[in-house]
Amino acid sequence: MKKLLKEFKEFAMRGSVIDLAVGVVIGAAFGKVVTAVVDIFITPLVEKITANAALKGNPPGFAGSLMTFLGVVVEFLLTALVLFLIIKAVNKAKELVKKPEEPAAPTTKKCPFCCTEIDIEATRCPNCTSELQFDPAKK
Repeated sequence: MKKLLKEFKEFAMRGSVIDLAVGVVIGAAFGKVVTAVVDIFITPLVEKITANAALKGNPPGFAGSLMTFLGVVVEFLLTALVLFLIIKAVNKAKELVKKPEEPAAPTTKKCPFCCTEIDIEATRCPNCTSELQFDPAKK
């Protein structure tokens, strides 16, 4: 039982699980904001458009269904757009914070006689067989 609890704790504390939980909470909160925008601004506009369609002989049920569908589509698009922009900003912030990696120590050097790449610790070039000076400071 202890092993199971330990594995669950490791799983729950992984960065990706915590990030997902934060994303779900923020997404739910943002969904409410988008719903309010749709209800306050978009729905009245669609109602005016569909009211004109209803006056031209289309059934009112169609106008209401169209309004609901357009509201859901606009809400989805706005949510997707804002989440895209948030993720893009977070990735940009991670790039700015990331420390540059140190370059790896060189493993090869050039033979001064034939310019062939050789092992850094080589004392003789395998290509031209020239003897190379040993530099103890580089060791």
